[in-house]
Amino acid sequence: MNINPQIRKIIFGLKVRQLRLEKGYSFADLNKASGLSISYLNEIEKGKKKPKDDKVADLAQALDTQPAYLNSMELSAKLQPVANLLQSAFLNDLPLDIFGLAPSKLIEVVADKPAKVGAFISTIVQIARKYELKEEKFYYALLRSYQELHQNYFEKIETIVAEFVKAEKLPKGPVTLAGMTKILEKKFKYRIDRNGLDAYPRLQNIRSVYLPKKKRLMINRSLTETQEAFLLGKELAYNTLGLKDRSFTSKLIKVNSFDQVLNNFRASYFSGALIMNQESLCADLNGFFNNTKWNPEAFLGIMQKYKASPEMFLHRLTNLMPRFFGIEQLFFLRFNNQFDNDRYQLTKELHLKRSHQPYGNDIREHYCRRWITIWLIKSLRKKQETEGEMVDPIVGIQKSNFYGTNDQYLCFTIARPGHPDPESNISLTIGMLINDQLRTQIKFLDDPAIPVKEVNQTCERCAIPDCTDRVAAPKVIDRKEKEGKIREDLNKLFR
Repeated sequence: MNINPQIRKIIFGLKVRQLRLEKGYSFADLNKASGLSISYLNEIEKGKKKPKDDKVADLAQALDTQPAYLNSMELSAKLQPVANLLQSAFLNDLPLDIFGLAPSKLIEVVADKPAKVGAFISTIVQIARKYELKEEKFYYALLRSYQELHQNYFEKIETIVAEFVKAEKLPKGPVTLAGMTKILEKKFKYRIDRNGLDAYPRLQNIRSVYLPKKKRLMINRSLTETQEAFLLGKELAYNTLGLKDRSFTSKLIKVNSFDQVLNNFRASYFSGALIMNQESLCADLNGFFNNTKWNPEAFLGIMQKYKASPEMFLHRLTNLMPRFFGIEQLFFLRFNNQFDNDRYQLTKELHLKRSHQPYGNDIREHYCRRWITIWLIKSLRKKQETEGEMVDPIVGIQKSNFYGTNDQYLCFTIARPGHPDPESNISLTIGMLINDQLRTQIKFLDDPAIPVKEVNQTCERCAIPDCTDRVAAPKVIDRKEKEGKIREDLNKLFR
């Protein structure tokens, strides 16, 4: 097996440390027995140095073992979880650099507390198996943490987009589909095939497939102009940013690495920034927020100006509002609902500054029907039943007071028909914590036309009395109350 030299150093150091401690030696004792300096022994145990063969022989003799054992990859049962970790692709795939962590620091932790780290790793693996936590879910969780760490604003990509717009002589307003097509065909030698997936019925839920050897981009003919523009923007991003590790389908069918997930996000960010120019959109939002009355048509009008989808538009707001409007306490949610049931599934979320409510910790429970993100989907469905399935998106606003706390959120929600899945609807929400900064930026915050509702996370966790929107019993609350009474009786008994 081809083992990374760094991994060999760590495992060698772990063995030396384990044997030294078993013999009850201090560094000074081992220095005396082996002739190696204390500082050098310290470097060995931290996985930074591996001595030459003659020094390995001296160490082996001092520790009453054989050089072959020290040089092997064999570890005791206590340290085997650490060995499994070190020899897996896990360490290599962790994006430590994007979190500002040096790999050597993690290695030092492993080397310093191997047994505790081993127990921790075993626990994580067992939890992952029990809850069927797949690798890609771990990667997406890492990506969300990465976005939250940077307040979901990436200045380097914004700068590259601005330089690209200038170099290609593109407008700062909406970038046309024709303009992006021309750049891909002329500059990057793409062949764009808008009928290419017609012959593959099982691929009709995939928006596009890219064949790199032929530079052929096959696009699903059912896409809207907005969806196609976003795809072309991502292809421009892959080429402009030089992103090699990428998926060749619009949706990541199989995730091979964290880099693939990260590059997909970078390409999406580039595309959104290209379609919705930072300077232009900030000016439009500033004008909209300075209105003293909530105007849903004006809100949708901004989105339509850039020919953006609801998801693209609200995601772009999460990029710009923290940086340029000081609105940092916010969240983004996407809910899906299939027509054949009354379940609402939280399929995407992002929380900036801290975790806000609701969040996806109990996806099998019933999310509170008082949230606008739920009742607006229901409103859209009623509209479809009278006007037809493919109606235009609808927008709504709500002040949501989270029950039992002082948290109040201003929520913008857009509900739209599912596409390309015609049997579902989707709602997208951006919620902003109401505080002094929000009051400074959004002048229509106190518009009496904005509905106010008391909300909770899920019906199962809700203690709101006489809720007419409840669809499930508050079993989590009931269980906690029962446990509380048991503790109360036990306290009386002990007193």
